[in-house]
Amino acid sequence: MSRTRREVIDTAETLVIKIGTNVLSCADDTLNPARIESLAEQIHRVKQTGRKVVVVSSGAIGAGMGLLGLKERPKDLGHLQASAAVGQAHLIRRYDRCLQKHGYHAAQLLVTANDFKHRTRYLNVRNTIHTLFEYGAVPIVNENDTVSIKEIKFGDNDHLAAMVTSLVKKPLLVILSIVDGLYDGDPKSPDSARISQVQDWTPELLSLATDDSSSLGTGGMKSKLQAVHSATAVGENVIIANGTQEGILDQILNGDDVGTLFLAQGASVSAWKRWIGYTIRPKGKFHLDEGATKAIREGGKSLLAIGIRSIDGTFESGEVVTLVSPSGEEFARGLSNYNSNDLAKIVMRRSDQIATILGAVPYSEVIHRDNLAVLENHPAL
Repeated sequence: MSRTRREVIDTAETLVIKIGTNVLSCADDTLNPARIESLAEQIHRVKQTGRKVVVVSSGAIGAGMGLLGLKERPKDLGHLQASAAVGQAHLIRRYDRCLQKHGYHAAQLLVTANDFKHRTRYLNVRNTIHTLFEYGAVPIVNENDTVSIKEIKFGDNDHLAAMVTSLVKKPLLVILSIVDGLYDGDPKSPDSARISQVQDWTPELLSLATDDSSSLGTGGMKSKLQAVHSATAVGENVIIANGTQEGILDQILNGDDVGTLFLAQGASVSAWKRWIGYTIRPKGKFHLDEGATKAIREGGKSLLAIGIRSIDGTFESGEVVTLVSPSGEEFARGLSNYNSNDLAKIVMRRSDQIATILGAVPYSEVIHRDNLAVLENHPAL
């Protein structure tokens, strides 16, 4: 047993368990009842330790395909949404039946990316999850595929799982796939070996994965690594492991050397700064001068109009924008006090000139320091 793994497990108060489509599927694409029952039993043992559990589960479209007799994943939106609608009911019913054997209810939460982009809806999702914890229920989260379109999709449930992890206290994100973890080469090659632990993130890690996704799923190892990077960047630990391996959650809980453990990079980020910097995608881009870049990055200062060289994009007051240094590096994100039309008129202007240009000075800062999240060396989601 690794001492580091033991420490990671001991400090985790909540397990966010992402379960991939192929983990839950039989060879004929129908749901695997024995697998769901086994996972439910292991979730029960996790909860017996006093920890909370959130499940981010794929499988609705795959389940719907099996029920509808489809031989391959539909390519058009209408049939994908129909498969999800049929399959989601079957999926949550299976979870509920298996969890009820151990005294828990499965609580269905279907979300879209918009639920994380809007602060009020984001807080509603978080509050719902924490209230379900009070009742001992197990939240089962999935993307609402029946209404999701390109503009409001997460892309895959790996990304969704990383975002859900930011909603809970002292989490450990466990991504269950059909591979044993990250390998130092092709997992199918006998010359490749599983990487037990990743201490520091390097760009070379992404080169160890491909974009290939499984037959029913939407995300391959590269997608998982991107989700891992997003989670570790804000102080969270992540394990990628094989969900088809018998007793995998028991082994993880025991601190056994299974899967690949990715250690958190740096200190944890506050929930408010995490939402600004790592949860929602920005609507605009501010190109700053060297002085403003240094003041924000090193001095923790607010952003003034005089430090902005130019802006890109269309945005309203209160929306998230990204800040770019003179070298072109994105280094921070924040909530703009001005919309794009007004801001375009006052860039590179002193604060005492704003009233003359706009007729009033609604805010002395374009972005207040309390609404700024410096990304340092970490990428945002």
